[in-house]
Amino acid sequence: MSTYDAIAEWYDDWVGSDLMMREDPCFQAVEALIGDVARQRVCDLACGQGRVARRLADLGAEMVGIDLSAKLLAIALSHEKAQPRGIAYLRADAQNLAGVADGAFDGVVCYMALMDIPDLVSTLQSVARVLRPGGWFVFATLHPCYHTARSGETLAPEGWLRAVGDYFKEGYWRSDTRPGPPGKVGAYHRTVSTYVDALHDAGLALERVREPPVTGSYAERRPIWRRSLPS
Repeated sequence: MSTYDAIAEWYDDWVGSDLMMREDPCFQAVEALIGDVARQRVCDLACGQGRVARRLADLGAEMVGIDLSAKLLAIALSHEKAQPRGIAYLRADAQNLAGVADGAFDGVVCYMALMDIPDLVSTLQSVARVLRPGGWFVFATLHPCYHTARSGETLAPEGWLRAVGDYFKEGYWRSDTRPGPPGKVGAYHRTVSTYVDALHDAGLALERVREPPVTGSYAERRPIWRRSLPS
């Protein structure tokens, strides 16, 4: 069972519409890294309610969405029923991807979900296993430097500032003061070096990194983003 089952309806409302996702500067950066997906077989790993899968399917990819949350998958399937795109959805654990064949995909995308998964090492090893030779993996996470067990937002005379502590203390955290899933079900903090080393150890070569500023209508949603600080 996934912790997201308990908040599936709230989460679906909180993340907003498919159109909002396409206006999200973080997703725009991910989409640019992915490039042309037409005629590629792509896995949307930890797909949730399937927003990324729907977007890439609209761009010509053959999509398979995988998630552990039965309730989020039910929401994704309701979208597929209402507007068929040929997306297949599978309930599986990203930490082992049991039942998924080796080399099954040209690419894997994991949007804002790696920090929700307890075992990063096994997850990246599973990603490497299901990729064909030369395949690609693109992911986005909360910025590790600013989302720790002791982190928050402080209003100072010069404006909103991020407050961060215990950066080197890795592991699960949750805060009642944080908006979004970290305040509901928590997340797993890891240092940047842990992410890089785990990618290397899984045989995944790091080619590009992007840190997009939050701009436009998205920046208006939270004062901290108007200060040109990462999400």
